[in-house]
Amino acid sequence: MRLVLNVIWVLFGGIWLWLLYLLAGVIACVTIIGIPFGLAAFRIGWYALWPFGRTVVDHPAAGVGSTVGNVVWVIVFGWWLALGHITTAVAQALTIVGIPLALGNLKLVPVSLFPLGKRIVPVHGTSYSAYGPDVIGPGRATSSENLDLR
Repeated sequence: MRLVLNVIWVLFGGIWLWLLYLLAGVIACVTIIGIPFGLAAFRIGWYALWPFGRTVVDHPAAGVGSTVGNVVWVIVFGWWLALGHITTAVAQALTIVGIPLALGNLKLVPVSLFPLGKRIVPVHGTSYSAYGPDVIGPGRATSSENLDLR
C-alpha cells in the first residue's frame, strides 16, 4: 500500500515538492553560512519525494546549534513551508481520493518547521544508524542503534 501511495504522491505533486526543496538547498549551499540549511532542505526534499513508509525522529547528537538553527529556520523559512503544507493538505482533503495525500502533507509539517536535529528513517525497521548517513532515498537504513518506531 505504501508503494501505491508513494507513486500517487509523486505523480500528483511530490516531484514538484522534491525539485523545489532541492533548488532551495542548492541556493542555500551557495553561501557558506547556509550549508546546514541547504542540507536540511535536501533532507526534507527526499522525504517530500517518498513520504509514506518513513518517519522523522530526533537525532541523538543534536545540540544547541540545531536549536539555534531551528529558530532561524522558523523565522525565515519554516512557517511559510508549514503554512504551504497545511493549505495543500486542506485542499487535498476536500476530495476522498486526496485524503491520504493530505495526511502525507501533514507529515511534512513538523520537519518543515524544525528540520535541524532530525533524522528521516524507515517505519518498517526497528533500528537505525544514529551517527551514520540519513536515509536519502526510499531504501532501508543500516541498523546500529535500537529504536522502537512502531
